Amino acid sequence: MSETRNYIAGDWLAGEATVESRNPSDTSDLIGRYAQADAGQLDLALEAARTAQPLWWAAGIQKRHDVLMSIGTELMARADEIGSLLAREEGKPAAEGKGEVYRAGQFFTWFAAEALRLQGDQAQSTRPGIDIEVRREPVGVVAVISPWNFPIATPAWKIAPALAYGNAVVWKPANLTPASAVALAEIIARADMPPGTFNLVMGPGAAVGNRLVAADAVDAISFTGSVPVGRQIATASIGHMPKLQMEMGSKNPMLIMDDADLDLAATHACNAAFGGTGQKCTAASRLIVHEKIMDAFTAKLTAATKALKVGHALEDGTQIGPVVSESQLTSNLRYIETGRAEGAELLCGGTRLDRATDGYFMAPAIFANTRNDMAINREEMFGPITCIQIAGSYAEALALANDTPFGLTAGIMTRSLARANHFRANAKAGCVMVNLPTAGTDYHVPFGGRGASSHGPREQGRYAAEFYTTVKTAYTAVGVPE
Repeated sequence: MSETRNYIAGDWLAGEATVESRNPSDTSDLIGRYAQADAGQLDLALEAARTAQPLWWAAGIQKRHDVLMSIGTELMARADEIGSLLAREEGKPAAEGKGEVYRAGQFFTWFAAEALRLQGDQAQSTRPGIDIEVRREPVGVVAVISPWNFPIATPAWKIAPALAYGNAVVWKPANLTPASAVALAEIIARADMPPGTFNLVMGPGAAVGNRLVAADAVDAISFTGSVPVGRQIATASIGHMPKLQMEMGSKNPMLIMDDADLDLAATHACNAAFGGTGQKCTAASRLIVHEKIMDAFTAKLTAATKALKVGHALEDGTQIGPVVSESQLTSNLRYIETGRAEGAELLCGGTRLDRATDGYFMAPAIFANTRNDMAINREEMFGPITCIQIAGSYAEALALANDTPFGLTAGIMTRSLARANHFRANAKAGCVMVNLPTAGTDYHVPFGGRGASSHGPREQGRYAAEFYTTVKTAYTAVGVPE
């Protein structure tokens, strides 16, 4: 198999053009050149998916269980190997890359078991002599559009339930991480499924992505990415009205209360803000700190941030890798200048770093004396930048936390059970963390947000069935015995 190919209708097909994938830790390291699909290949993938989907559904629950289990088992067994490739391509430290691949395997094995649990309901009719069965069936052909920041885990938590519930998949990954996409596709392609059940179609969003979401052959679209692109997808697809599941932007708050364990708070805030180079939709980019402990907390967080080792993703001891690309680095540095212009105080970081290799390294940055109306507190920056705001009370901190168009995750550091319970009930977010980082979720429970962060049914866990299946209510006349 050539790494430059797309996987369509059961075959690996070369494209008319290719894109390069280079290591953001060392731009002289060319990982490979990867095919770009054209419109004809996308149409072929869609046609193959429509043909394969009923065959895959007819294969039955045991077959789907066995296929997903084999995919998940191989991913977990090869987590070190593929995780190193992921780290080399995306820039996250190797340990995080390996953990991501292992977690992707867990998604497949968990949904393998869910394939066996696809059950319906029986109901009594209001009319005598009639039985009612409520059952779940596949939605059909699912378009999966995934981002670069979790190039294996995010598509896994979309593809696994799609296949478990009997759907066919056309997957368009981000063009920044094609090597990771091919690694995952190569494992899925070896599974025993009807040709066309799974298709990998790499290409630019403006060409392949737009055509994919507008295609009548697509019954459902699962997308993770930015708010503007999500809105474009909704507009482009409205003509044929597919089901939509969209995970988009965030501006996650973490409240640090005056009764918090400050050492733990600083550790969790540092982890949440800068883990994965801040390139997580669950990153804590707004730290709302009680005025009574502002100075003490800020000192601890600044010291912890300055101590982070920024370096090559594959080097031992690296805690923060490079940002993913030159354009992302440029955007990050532009936000540093924006924050300064708005009057925020830059406590540390915010500069490009030189390392032994030419890469996109950036010192993690902390802004203090920020307000909620500043662009750095309103817009998703998606980099290693966090902003500290002051609050005079828990009530003010909660109001600041909820003053955002987003609502993905929110956290609080406190020893008060009353505050914790009130925050869990009143934080306007889809995921709430108490005395934990805002980043870090489990695969067997629902994930998603509110407001501009999410649209449509939740991802992950048993809630995934709400998106990847459609409900049928069947009435049968059984007669009334004489």
